[in-house]
Amino acid sequence: MNQHIEIEFKNLLSEKEFRQLIEYFQLGASNFKTQKNHYFDTLGFTLKNQDSALRIREKNGRYELTLKQPATEGLLETNQDIPEETAYAFLNHHTFPDGEIQHLILECGIDPKDFACFGTLKTDRLEFPYKEGLLVLDHSSYMNQEDFELEYEVTDAKAGKKNFLTLLETLQIPVRETENKVKRFYRAKFQE
Repeated sequence: MNQHIEIEFKNLLSEKEFRQLIEYFQLGASNFKTQKNHYFDTLGFTLKNQDSALRIREKNGRYELTLKQPATEGLLETNQDIPEETAYAFLNHHTFPDGEIQHLILECGIDPKDFACFGTLKTDRLEFPYKEGLLVLDHSSYMNQEDFELEYEVTDAKAGKKNFLTLLETLQIPVRETENKVKRFYRAKFQE
């Protein structure tokens, strides 16, 4: 099991701003990697109601189960690598993977058998070190929608926020209130 506090800053972008960032950092389209996030919750949205989220990330032939829960600062992210057949069993047969995340779910008072997959968000992602953090450019598609996003993952919230806002100001990109991907995904899903 791998746990860490996730502190990140996000800003939705127009496609033009997205391309501007690619040019600014002299990045090539071949640097982008595709990943898929499969989102899970109970039918009563028990995790969502606890400001938590559960997903399987499929990337480079690997599968990672992730539980995100509120923390004092940022989110507590718990990750667990799972084999492809375990991911398939959870996606298609509601068989919750054994392990630490299952124990955390039980501690939250949730029956692991109550989970269902609500859909998939596909992202073409490019990430690279920037100052004291990791800068991420995402082009995501889900529920017949697409969006472009800049994320900045850091360990120091104060310095990270300053670096992030300075970058946006330098490129004259307006600061936009930006929800995380899982919230955008569920909003799009239930607007159908």
